[in-house]
Amino acid sequence: MELAHSLLLNEEALAQITEAKRPVFIFEWLRFLNKVLVAANKVDVKEQQKKLVDQLTDLISSSPGPPTCKLLAKNLATLYSIGDTFTVFQTLDKCNEIVKSKDDTPAYLPTKLAAVACIGAFYEKMGRMLGSSFPETVSNLLKALKSAESQGRSEVLLSLQKVLNGLGGAAASCHRDIYKNARSGLTDRSMAVRCAVAKCLLELQKESVFMWTTELENLATLCFKGLEGSNYAVRVAVSKLLGTVMATALTPKHAAVMRQNVKRATLDEVLELMATGFLRGGSGFLRSGGEMLKGGGSVNREVRVGVTQAYVVFVTTLRGQWLERNFAIFLTHVLELVSHPRATQSHVEAVYSRRCVSFILRATVGSLLGEKAQIAAAKEICQAIAKQMKAVESVMNDANNDNKSGAADVSASQHVMVCALQELGSLVQSLSATASPLLQEPSIGLLETVTSVLLHPSMAARLGAAWCLRCVAVALPYQLTPLVDRCAECINNLKTSPEAVTGYSFAMAALLGSVHQCPLGISHSKGKMVVSIAEDLLRTASQNSRLSLQRTQAGWLLLGALMSLGPSVVRYHLPKMLLLWRNVFPRSLKELEAEKARGDSFTWQVTLEGRAGALCAMRSFVAHCPELLTDDVIRRIMTPIECAMLMLSHIPSVIKAYGAQLKASAAMVRLRLYDILALLPPKTYEGSFNALLRELVAEFTLTDNSSNTTTSLLRSLCHYDDSVLLGSWLQETDHKSIEDQLQPNSASGSGALEHDPSSIYLRIPVGEAVPGPLPLGVSVIDASVALFGVVFPHVSFKHRLQMLDHFAECIKQAKGVRQQAVQINIFTAVLSALKGLAENKSTLGPDEVRKSALALVMGVLDNPNPILRCAAGEALGRMAQVVGEATFIARMAQHSFDKLKSARDVVSRTGHSLALGCLHRYVGGIGSGQHLKTSVSILLALAQDGTSPEVQTWALHSLALIVDSSGPMYRGYVEPTLSLVLTLLLTVPPSHTEVHQCLGRCLGALITTVGPELQGNGASTSTIRSSCLVGCAIMQDHSDSLAQAAAISCLQQLHMFAPRHVNLSSLVPSLCVHLCSSHLLLRRAAVACLRQLAQREATEVCAYAMTLSQSTRSKESSGIDVNITETGLEGVLFGMLDRETDRKLCADIHDTLCHMLSSLAVQKLSHWLKLCKGVLAASTDAGAVGQLEATRDEDGEKKDEMDDEIMFTGTGDDEKSKPCVAPRWATRVFASECLCRIILLCENTDDTHFDLAKARAMKQKNPKCDLLVLHLSDLIRMAFMAATDHSNQLRMAGLQALEDIIKEFASVPEPEFPGHVILEQYQANVGAALRPAFSQDTPSDITAKACQVCSTWIGSGVVSDLNDLRRVHNLLVSSLDKMQSGKGSLSQLYSESASTMEKLAVLKAWAEVYIVAMKTQKEAETKPVKPVKSKEDDDDFGAVDELPPDSLITLVQPELPILSRLWLAALKDYALLTLPSEFASQLPSEGGAFYTPETIDSARLHYRTSWAPILHAVVLWLNSTGFTIAYEPAVPSGQKNQTGTILNQTSGSSTKTLQEINTDRLHLIFGISIEFLCSPRPENPLEHVTSCLKALSTLLDSPCAIAYIGEDRMLMVELFNVLHRLLLTCGPPSVQRQVTMVVQQTIRAAQDHLQGLVKKAHEEDDVAEEDSLTALGEGGKSGGLIPGRSIVFAALELLMFILVRHLPQLNPKVTDSPSHFLQKTSPFAEESAQLVAVTVSILADLPSLCSPTGSMTVLPTILYLITGVLRETAVKSTDNLMTLPASAALQGIKTIITSPLAKSDQIHKQWKNLICSSLASILEYSKPDESTSSTDEVSMLTAIALFLLSASNEVVGISSLQNGCIERFRSALNSSDPWVQQRCYQLLLSVFQQPDRALSTPYIHALAPLVVEKLKAVENQKPINNAELQAVQEGIKVLEILVNLGEEQNRPQLLVLLVPTLISYLLSEQTYSSAPTASKSLHELALHDLMRIGPLYPSAFKAVMGAVPELKSKLEAAIRASQASSQAKAAAQQVKPALQTAPTIKLKTSFF
Repeated sequence: MELAHSLLLNEEALAQITEAKRPVFIFEWLRFLNKVLVAANKVDVKEQQKKLVDQLTDLISSSPGPPTCKLLAKNLATLYSIGDTFTVFQTLDKCNEIVKSKDDTPAYLPTKLAAVACIGAFYEKMGRMLGSSFPETVSNLLKALKSAESQGRSEVLLSLQKVLNGLGGAAASCHRDIYKNARSGLTDRSMAVRCAVAKCLLELQKESVFMWTTELENLATLCFKGLEGSNYAVRVAVSKLLGTVMATALTPKHAAVMRQNVKRATLDEVLELMATGFLRGGSGFLRSGGEMLKGGGSVNREVRVGVTQAYVVFVTTLRGQWLERNFAIFLTHVLELVSHPRATQSHVEAVYSRRCVSFILRATVGSLLGEKAQIAAAKEICQAIAKQMKAVESVMNDANNDNKSGAADVSASQHVMVCALQELGSLVQSLSATASPLLQEPSIGLLETVTSVLLHPSMAARLGAAWCLRCVAVALPYQLTPLVDRCAECINNLKTSPEAVTGYSFAMAALLGSVHQCPLGISHSKGKMVVSIAEDLLRTASQNSRLSLQRTQAGWLLLGALMSLGPSVVRYHLPKMLLLWRNVFPRSLKELEAEKARGDSFTWQVTLEGRAGALCAMRSFVAHCPELLTDDVIRRIMTPIECAMLMLSHIPSVIKAYGAQLKASAAMVRLRLYDILALLPPKTYEGSFNALLRELVAEFTLTDNSSNTTTSLLRSLCHYDDSVLLGSWLQETDHKSIEDQLQPNSASGSGALEHDPSSIYLRIPVGEAVPGPLPLGVSVIDASVALFGVVFPHVSFKHRLQMLDHFAECIKQAKGVRQQAVQINIFTAVLSALKGLAENKSTLGPDEVRKSALALVMGVLDNPNPILRCAAGEALGRMAQVVGEATFIARMAQHSFDKLKSARDVVSRTGHSLALGCLHRYVGGIGSGQHLKTSVSILLALAQDGTSPEVQTWALHSLALIVDSSGPMYRGYVEPTLSLVLTLLLTVPPSHTEVHQCLGRCLGALITTVGPELQGNGASTSTIRSSCLVGCAIMQDHSDSLAQAAAISCLQQLHMFAPRHVNLSSLVPSLCVHLCSSHLLLRRAAVACLRQLAQREATEVCAYAMTLSQSTRSKESSGIDVNITETGLEGVLFGMLDRETDRKLCADIHDTLCHMLSSLAVQKLSHWLKLCKGVLAASTDAGAVGQLEATRDEDGEKKDEMDDEIMFTGTGDDEKSKPCVAPRWATRVFASECLCRIILLCENTDDTHFDLAKARAMKQKNPKCDLLVLHLSDLIRMAFMAATDHSNQLRMAGLQALEDIIKEFASVPEPEFPGHVILEQYQANVGAALRPAFSQDTPSDITAKACQVCSTWIGSGVVSDLNDLRRVHNLLVSSLDKMQSGKGSLSQLYSESASTMEKLAVLKAWAEVYIVAMKTQKEAETKPVKPVKSKEDDDDFGAVDELPPDSLITLVQPELPILSRLWLAALKDYALLTLPSEFASQLPSEGGAFYTPETIDSARLHYRTSWAPILHAVVLWLNSTGFTIAYEPAVPSGQKNQTGTILNQTSGSSTKTLQEINTDRLHLIFGISIEFLCSPRPENPLEHVTSCLKALSTLLDSPCAIAYIGEDRMLMVELFNVLHRLLLTCGPPSVQRQVTMVVQQTIRAAQDHLQGLVKKAHEEDDVAEEDSLTALGEGGKSGGLIPGRSIVFAALELLMFILVRHLPQLNPKVTDSPSHFLQKTSPFAEESAQLVAVTVSILADLPSLCSPTGSMTVLPTILYLITGVLRETAVKSTDNLMTLPASAALQGIKTIITSPLAKSDQIHKQWKNLICSSLASILEYSKPDESTSSTDEVSMLTAIALFLLSASNEVVGISSLQNGCIERFRSALNSSDPWVQQRCYQLLLSVFQQPDRALSTPYIHALAPLVVEKLKAVENQKPINNAELQAVQEGIKVLEILVNLGEEQNRPQLLVLLVPTLISYLLSEQTYSSAPTASKSLHELALHDLMRIGPLYPSAFKAVMGAVPELKSKLEAAIRASQASSQAKAAAQQVKPALQTAPTIKLKTSFF
């Protein structure tokens, strides 16, 4: 392929490749040329032009395929427009010659087509440059048009379209000719030609005035004819032509009008013309007589659907603004369509017409108008409804004059009503809360108008009104309760009117059905109300025969609707319901027999309707309350159901006796019965299978049914992928709702509410706007088929065989059309059964069953009806799946192989090729592997059958299925399949779109098969890859949108496997163009692809999309719709969110935007914020953004008159800009969520985003740098706009954003005003954003969210002014008051759980504020008091704005008495609600303080989110009051059903003492905490865990709690176990820190308790303390600690876990494992160090809880851990500071050695051994040779010294230990580090001073000589720095002490050691001045010491001095010098104070 990439065609390379590959090579060269010509240098092109032109023109005559023609033509035209043009006419003539040629052979056709394509391309590209030659060209083409076959005709027409496009107005002379010749093509039998004509005429109408003036009517008639018998593509093309022409006729383009003085059409004329198409069939009134006889003049459905689309095109072309101004006229016209008798000839036709009209309204009003305009439109619709209703009422009042025309008016008005109400409902629902102004305007009276229709005489209108009310309730939930109440009242008041009973019960049912869409629900009492109304209706039904039927239906409908409220409501009414159901049916067979003989036609009708209603209510129960379906309930339901099944067999005789009018009611009973049985487990009714199956089979084989009704389920049971064969991809178009009417099965698309009123309360199927149940006849068959599928797998093989044989018989018996209907139904049932078998994993049965089934299926594989063939293929595949035996599969495959080899007819070839595909699909690659080769070879052969596109389509589709299912097994066939696909893509005419779609499927499947291999660079791989890319390129250029969508998904696959090879620079712009396509599937494909690209390469995608915006500006004429402005692709996607309704598409757009946001938002911050702001600004008054847009080209005065929507159409006069509406609320909500996401992203990237000072500095350095904090005002403004909007969802999102902003920016300081924060300036905004959320009519969820924001704001510490704080605080106070007074008008509007949510949110907010208040107060108390500034030095700001620290608490204080009660009540509720379900019976029957028993499940969730802060607050409050307040928490007075107190069920609180109340409270608090900490749910935030731990820690500060927990050993054990488990599952350091604090406090409580007991025992019984400790401490006499009962054991487990987590080396298992290398830990993190230190100190306290023997059990572990910590953490540091854990370990060692246990006699020996071992361990750890240099010797020495000083001599005196200790000291003295020496001297000092001489003597003997030696050595090596000097100083102190310790007679010997050493430090006078500072200091020091020692030991001193005279002289000289200098200096006696000081570095903890 690379050889094809050259400017000239590489003819040598072309000659060398095989014939088959040449077309691909040529196509690849043309593709390359197409890219390169535009980019190449003009000079180069001109040089090569002649040769290039020759090569290209030669290609024309080489019969190129369609894609090649297109590219060839494009290249030639481009070449001439870039290079020289002088040979262009030659080339043009050449083409004209070819077109004129008389050669009509098929072989010459491609050449002709190529020439035609070239002509079109020349004119399109060069237009008027070729001006003079065009008449000849046009006449040539028109001549060719007459003689050409269909492919030629469509090409010629498309070429003419291009000629017209290029020439524009210049071709006016030929317009009429073209029009006359082309128009006849609109009724061509080839659909492709019709499409081409429509496109050509569409181009023509731009310039030719006559088309939309004189020819307007003719053209309209022509279009109607063109729509007859059309397919979807033709309908789209013709409706576009018709709609555009009509729009042009109404508002002609100015240039055209100027040219000719023409009469413009009026709006009425245009609409009238369109209406004729809608109402009459296409061919006018002059039909042939025969047609009239056949049932004259039914409207042609295709025409009606086409005209419907044309209406939408018409309005869309005129834009939203036009629609806004003319909406009233348009609405009237459209509604008149549906009231016309021709539109409503039969019921189904009327439904179809209604659907069309609804489609027109939805597609125009729903998407072209912005929210404000939609509200205006809704008002218009409302008035139209009122007008109709007036007319109806007047007719009804005149009823006595019984005028026939009046009755006709009423029946016509029902359809108008349905359309108007449906659109009104859809509008209100899409506007959601933004529609509230509409309801509040009294002049409109929307609710009055709609409810008035509930009394309309027609059922359809009443249901429409009920549906509309349901939409209102979903949009505005606060209307739900008032509407339900109103309906209830009306039913009671108007009991005697049949219309009122049904109308209002419909409305009520609809409203109950909407509750599940309203998150806040409906009050529980409404359920009781509904039951009583329904019961009343059913009871009184028999009293008045005029109302019997209506009351019966209404009663059951209401009960059915009640079930949709779910188990929490239904649970209470279930016993009554079961009774009602039982009573509707006869109790026994006898009664059943007896009732047949009674009654008349009317009573039977009422009876049947009643039973149908009861069954319907049961079905609703089973569907909505599966939790209540216990075995017992199922058993009781089955009684009436079984009775109903028995009754079915009696019904035919009843109908015979009482007339056929009972048939509908009987069918309704069957439908309801089938529906409920399908939902129940088949096991429950297996006894009735035989009778049931008889009924089902009779139902769908049409045994008793004379009409040929077919089921609607066949398409849905066939595989989704077969849509290309069935045409069911129409379900995926924007026109789905009207295209359904044209499907072949019965009543398809005629869904309407009146077919089944129960659908008014059921859940709407996803993707449908309004429920549309099909007519009863079809629904019953559907239900029977579905139930057959459920039952079949449970039936015996014998019966299966009988049924299958019966099916074959039925098909044989039926003839003609009926046979088709029966076959369709039977096949659907068989498919349903096979699907059921597969789902149940059961088999089909023995051989005879299989044979029978196979015979049935094989017989239909060659049925002429494609949908039946499809079903047969599917059934075959499913059968293979269910049987699952290789021989059976082989037999089936072989049968199809044989058939395909012999058959020549299209039908059997298509059927059997699909059979092969389905076999592979259901059996998979492994099961059908051996047939793969044969299948592939046969299908490849069939796919080349150019004579029949249908065979090609089916063969390619099957091939795609095989490729998909075979996976890697197909790898060997990839190359031949791929080359076939390419060949077909290059040769099959584009009009065979299905073939191209299947080729796309094949290509996609092949790409998936090759998969990641596509990245490779091997020769074969790159060939495959380039073939795939060529294939994609051909399909991308196809005219059919489905083929383009296939190309996109192929490229998406390629991008997944080989991203480097997909060229994004061309792909992304093409995707952006498709975003504005009119085809939903193409838009979906484009967005799905963008979503994938944005996930990996968002930056590139956005950049390439922007290139499109530049290119579109340069070529306005290119007709590209997409309008990318400076907001880029993101802006376009945001715009799409306002237009699109398809859920999948919107979800993908959201994802794409989120991916782009995550990748780009931080770098392009202002761009994204501007985008979000632009979207959100629409919410304020849809003005802000629009104003900017509008001012660009409108002048000031106009601005005021402009409507909001006009502003949003962007720049005023620019025709190209898309009509754009202000962003709708859902888009604004998404923008608000994006805002939160941006804040989060910034938080995760860089702190500078939240630091104003840094941000400003960065901005100065780099002006392009963009940081979030600089946009704070925008963020606040956006959050404010959202939080104060009409839309509730947006308010929620806005408050969320506000909360995020406060959390992130609360602590950001304001650099210009120190001591202030940046958010302070926005106090007013925050307050204003919060205020509306506390108004009376705000929904609970918003108030709850606002409370959360309030507490965050108050707690953030931003607010500096008490008054500002008070404003926000007052909001919380008001909500607290509202809660107490219990008024809250809202409490009745929503469910009780909504008020629970609101109340708990208020309490939680107060709790959070109180916690912060207490924290600030505490901090203020610990801070040093600031000196008061004097007035003068106080600057403008400073202390003035600062809040006094207790101001917050003063605000909370007044509310505390109430709050604390409510908090405690809430905690009590929470505690009860967390009880496991088996304790449900213990819950109070009347509910709790804040929840009612009915809403218990939803209440749990609200408690779960708010209990933690409340718990913390309660504990703080109890702690601050010292547990002295005794009141019982009272109930808020507003709660009606409780009296007296809540917390205890006793009356009056006087019975309990304060002590008992406090114990109860502590039970509650510990209970809640331990229950929660046991298993914190993963969804619970970490804050809950920390809150809970903080609460416990605060609690354990108070004496009351300490005493409480001290008494309860098991509670402590439990607490420790739970905390241990918590650490295992959730262990950030903050949690560990909190846990250790709680443990520490608990251990202290235990110690206090134990000491108290010991003391008590000592005082009372005079027991020795040791004995009482033995008795009371843990371990007792035996010393055994029982896990699960021992506090010490539990604590040890937990502490051990923390230590091992931070120091894994402590775990012996780790150190012993072979993979472990002992490495020293790196220096600890501060947090870890603190944690370990605390843990060690707790460990050391544990033995004090044990008896002496008990302590012996734990001490080994504790000492092991503590010495281990010392070993691991005693690490040298640069600043010589000891690490926290090491110092804690030393402290711990001291605690243990000095503990009173040492004195105990019982354990003396063990104790001694333990201490010895510990010392030995430490000696071991500190061995100088082993320990690496990093061990801190000082810590180890300190530890040794601790032992020496604290332990008894019998431990330390052990010689081996003693030697070890001496050894360590010796090595320390020899250390090179002066710090170690210094510390060593200090420690020796304390050892030598030890009063126990036996201990110190050995050390003095061993170490004193070394000390002397070291000090002597200093003479020669004077200290050079302070550290060394201090070491010497400490050494001298040691010697002095030794002298001091010596006995009098030994002093001289000792002084001989000391004095000479000191004198040796003195400097002579000469050396003194030049000596370094350290030496001078040493000199001073020595002198000072000598002066001091002399007087202390005068005699010994003299003796020493006398012995050595030179010493004396040296000393004297020094003294003289000193005195001399002291006279010079006043303070001579003062030795430098620095030397006097203690060592400069002190240990943090004093160990001695």
